[in-house]
Amino acid sequence: MKWIIASDIHGSKYYCEKLIERFNEEKADKILLLGDILYHGPRNDLPGGHDPKGVIEILNGYKDKILCVRGNCDAEVDQMVLEFPIMADYLLITEGDKTIFATHGHIYNETNLPPMGMGDIILNGHTHISKCVEYDSFVYMNPGSVSIPKGGTPNGYMTMEDGLFVWKNLDGEEFNRYEI
Repeated sequence: MKWIIASDIHGSKYYCEKLIERFNEEKADKILLLGDILYHGPRNDLPGGHDPKGVIEILNGYKDKILCVRGNCDAEVDQMVLEFPIMADYLLITEGDKTIFATHGHIYNETNLPPMGMGDIILNGHTHISKCVEYDSFVYMNPGSVSIPKGGTPNGYMTMEDGLFVWKNLDGEEFNRYEI
């Protein structure tokens, strides 16, 4: 199964459309959204193409393909308009013999770990910085931000398929990879 993993759309219809274009071109099976779907938050400028109602329409069209966790900017009112669950603080996915703890990152993250097994993966957004770090007991991954990247990282996403994680910009150009 091929996954598109993305975070921090923050209400940008423009960047959401680009993400969905990549989903279709990659011929992925599922989309994993790591939170902050509609609202940009008080610390961020409005992203380009800000149109939360447009994002709602686009994502609801893919509701049967999306798994999502709640970001710090997501609220119950967002759940009222989105037709797929967004209120879970985390979800667990298995990839081979590894467990992936997927969360937004404002509660559990690289420095505040949930209970995990040796070599498991914590996957979160929140920082808007794409990253992959292999520690002694776990691997930390972040796809960065679709709409408001920080730290000099590109607007981007990740793919996951058969134990291979690939970071790409929204033109589909690879800039990092990790294989378990």
